[in-house]
Amino acid sequence: MTKNYNWKKIDGGVCAAKGFKANGLNCGLNPNKEKNDLGLVVSEVACDTAAVYTTNKVKGAPILVTKANLEKSGQKSKAIIVNSKNANTCNFDGVEKAQKMCQMASDELSKAGYDVKQEEVIVASTGVIGQILPMEPIANSMSALVAGLSYDGNDRATNAIMTTDTVPKQYAVRFTLGGVECTMGGMAKGSGMIHPNMATTLNFVTTDAAIDAGLLQKALSEIVKVTYNCLSVDGDTSTNDTLTVMANGLAGNHKIETENEDYEIFKAALYEILMNLTKMLAKDGEGASKMLECTCAGAPDLDTAIIVAKSVIRSPLFKCAMFGEDANWGRILCAIGYAEAEFDIDKVDVDLASDKGTIPVCRNGSGVEFSEEFAKEVLGADEIYIHINLNQGNQEAKAWGCDLTYEYVKINGDYRS
Repeated sequence: MTKNYNWKKIDGGVCAAKGFKANGLNCGLNPNKEKNDLGLVVSEVACDTAAVYTTNKVKGAPILVTKANLEKSGQKSKAIIVNSKNANTCNFDGVEKAQKMCQMASDELSKAGYDVKQEEVIVASTGVIGQILPMEPIANSMSALVAGLSYDGNDRATNAIMTTDTVPKQYAVRFTLGGVECTMGGMAKGSGMIHPNMATTLNFVTTDAAIDAGLLQKALSEIVKVTYNCLSVDGDTSTNDTLTVMANGLAGNHKIETENEDYEIFKAALYEILMNLTKMLAKDGEGASKMLECTCAGAPDLDTAIIVAKSVIRSPLFKCAMFGEDANWGRILCAIGYAEAEFDIDKVDVDLASDKGTIPVCRNGSGVEFSEEFAKEVLGADEIYIHINLNQGNQEAKAWGCDLTYEYVKINGDYRS
């Protein structure tokens, strides 16, 4: 995914592509009236849709309903309804309420002229697990939510999916398929309970490119493997993770139906979106003070590169060392060493880097002398890059995470309040 297909970063998030509107508001689930807790995204026409979900055995009711809806509609969707603050998970009536949210969104959107079937609605939920989701605030706000839909409503919708997030997360790019200008944009939420697979997040991507639903799913699954599935904040896999991509075809490109050059360009744009959202999620990890990016190069195969990079990024001891700005490279070697992959540890090189410079700390599996003072300066930056070279092949992968701080414990010690 390193080839440059000349895409251009633009503003607009989920509203950047043609034909998508969004809105968000506070319906009363969140007592903080300045924080939105209900969001809506709608396409003017039906979209070919792909999705991936949490691998946790405990799955939020919205995931079950979204899966069923996409199966019933033939992988078509037109709208997303999502709430925050209260996750519809581990509730006896969860499926019924998730279906009700789809039905309310469908009814209100259809009254407003959007003609959305219930099974064309994606539903998602995030927040505290196990608390009963009250429906009255959502029902009472649905009319205003639909009435406020606009082509620049992406900021309001993005705010509506945030929980402990400290910053909104949006990214959009413009690219060309067969001479036709296309656009793709997305929004994400996630700060804690983030760990493969797929991390603990809600993520919604929209595009006006035309692509076969099967190829869209294939592209999404492949890109998730090297982006979201390489993200870890705290080692806990959420119950609500959902990532959907909606493609409405309004750009007018020749529909992608084979794995041709246009398909590769589309995949590259999708990687650009998901990789940047992944980095934003890592940087905004609960209590985090540093974003960590680990690159494993020189691997015999892609899976080995992914396993090693993820092993380092997931290590609590390494994360603590980065918080303390301690170049304790032995913790990196330890995490590389217990990675479940086959390679020769005696050929491994490791560097630590930031915008302050680069420190070689290990060569051929052994330590090298370095200045502790310079190391402290390098690790004082808010983005730290760990470069591992196995020197045993030509495959490369990245993983993302953050340091482990006192603030993380504080946030999660009283999360429900």
